[in-house]
Amino acid sequence: MSVTLSRCLCRVLSRQTAPPSFLLGEHHHTVQSPWFAPVMTLKTSAPLRAEPKKKKKVDPRREQMLRERMRKKLKKLEKVPPELIPIEDLITPAKCLDETRERSAPRLSFEESEGQALLLKEWCRYKQEQHIAEVEAVELALEAQREALAELKLESEELYQAALKPDPLLFPFTHEGPAYTPPKTKYEAPDGKYNNITKVYTQ
Repeated sequence: MSVTLSRCLCRVLSRQTAPPSFLLGEHHHTVQSPWFAPVMTLKTSAPLRAEPKKKKKVDPRREQMLRERMRKKLKKLEKVPPELIPIEDLITPAKCLDETRERSAPRLSFEESEGQALLLKEWCRYKQEQHIAEVEAVELALEAQREALAELKLESEELYQAALKPDPLLFPFTHEGPAYTPPKTKYEAPDGKYNNITKVYTQ
């Protein structure tokens, strides 16, 4: 439709701008009128029938009601304490809390039970004798040390004070602590192969 309209306009304007040749003569050039534009400058565009969108009228009361509802919801959420993420390492599995799971003790014969009881009594007697011997040895060593220090004090006070000082060479021990150096930035620690079964909690 626009193409046919432009063609019609071109024909009409060309007829009006072109004066008859018998009036101006054959050798005179045609003079264009300033009131008529040349045909090549005319351009047509597709008709735009779109209507601008109308802004919806917002009721201020409705907005206020929505804000009040949001405030009430926020207050309710603030009253509810946040849920703590459970530590699975400190939770005993339910199958371990089953009281019906009991391991039955093996049944022993009378001779085996008596043998175990006698062996336990003999072991207790042996450990008691060993403990008594160690205590007596420590007491004898302390008594001999006290007598030696008393005799040394009578001989020389300087030697007595030197004997009371601790001897650092008695137990030779050397140790170098960790070096205070910054960690390597490009070092990637080996993580190993594992299946990540960590649960993700969202609040």
